[in-house]
Amino acid sequence: MAKTSYVEVIPELEDQFFLGIRSGDRFVHARLVRKPLLFSVKRKKGISQRSLLPQISEIWNSFSDAQKQAWNNAGAVMGLSGFKLFVQDQVARIMQGLSGVATPSLLHQSWVGCIHIEAPADEIKLVQIHPRFYWIQRKVKGTKNMYEPVLVQEFFGFPVKIGLNYYATLEEVSSPSFAKFYIRFWHSYQGEDRFSEFSIPLDYLTDWKHAELTINDVIGYFIRYDLYFHLKGLRGDLYFDNIIVEHTGQNWARDPFCNNVAQTFTRGFYQIPKHWAPVILPEGAWYDSIYRDF
Repeated sequence: MAKTSYVEVIPELEDQFFLGIRSGDRFVHARLVRKPLLFSVKRKKGISQRSLLPQISEIWNSFSDAQKQAWNNAGAVMGLSGFKLFVQDQVARIMQGLSGVATPSLLHQSWVGCIHIEAPADEIKLVQIHPRFYWIQRKVKGTKNMYEPVLVQEFFGFPVKIGLNYYATLEEVSSPSFAKFYIRFWHSYQGEDRFSEFSIPLDYLTDWKHAELTINDVIGYFIRYDLYFHLKGLRGDLYFDNIIVEHTGQNWARDPFCNNVAQTFTRGFYQIPKHWAPVILPEGAWYDSIYRDF
């Protein structure tokens, strides 16, 4: 195979040149690779047979106007059309081996975050960091599955609203016990570093519900904040979705719709912090994004 470190393409041939290639590894060993444009009849047939879109579209077309509107309302929470949310949800159902269709909800959509605790564990603590500067992963516009690291400067200002939707099946197994979602501020006042926590207590046993809290101010000079889940003295499951940490007119929560709460970033994205990182994670405790038929 011929290798070259530099290619000069005349302007007249640029369109044709880029039609036949795509980017390989863009960060560690940057290279261009061939773009597969032509598929054999056998391969085309295999791709069409694997597609779930035809059967999902057929189900969607059988819905009444009221059912479609319910999906549109639920999709609006995520900034999606009702059809796109239904496709996402139905694909997840099929991949999980579930029959039928889901009931659209304004409190949870498709994938949700799950915190699970079983013996010998009775505690778990997760954090989502929010320094003044941090990196995130963002989809490159005009591409199907290309992402880029982007440096974010979080311009902070009070008031701050935190919130979530959650569903819990937790059981107390030791004392003291608590379940909470909270924000922890680091601020400086009169030459001293201070830390202030503002919590939303979570019910141990509840159907899907919304909870939120507004913080108007902390004294002194603001430095940074972090979000936490902390469960202690409990076993069972906590499901959550639609995370909110809102200030300056924007929701700054990363992965607010809990599509991949345990996602890790590697290679060219190594500098991006995990959406939720473990602080306390003993044997028997885990967290992830799951699809469940609630």
